Amino acid sequence: MRRYETIFIVRPNIAEDEIDAVINRTNSIIEGDGGTIIKVDKWGLKKLAYLIKKESQGYYVYVDYAGIPASVSEIERLFRIDDKVLKYLTVKLADSCDPEAIKEELATAESAETSTEDEAKEEQTTPSESAETSSDDAAKEEKASPSEEEKAD
Repeated sequence: MRRYETIFIVRPNIAEDEIDAVINRTNSIIEGDGGTIIKVDKWGLKKLAYLIKKESQGYYVYVDYAGIPASVSEIERLFRIDDKVLKYLTVKLADSCDPEAIKEELATAESAETSTEDEAKEEQTTPSESAETSSDDAAKEEKASPSEEEKAD
């Protein structure tokens, strides 16, 4: 199996369930040929750099998967036929891969990210609380000590 990533842009006026139908059809082709879906990421509605089929916006979808070249050919054939898909691009990431090992790596990376995010959230609450108390303390000191103008009087 080879590892691929495909990014495709769907028309912006298409309903969410129709976008899901395009994604599901793509996934079923990959899995039907014995491939494995590693990641599907909906990037959402974005402004295009230039007009594509008279559209200035498009809904981006990213699919990372392990499959065979025949799957890629079939997906791209269906994208050319489908009027909902504005553009697509498929890139081969690796000539050979083990989809199960990739899924395990992604699972460990996600767990590491969540623990890092939790630590970052804890750090953000602690410094901001101490910053608030130090600014409050500074304000109290200013009020307690007379200013230079008051001393001059």
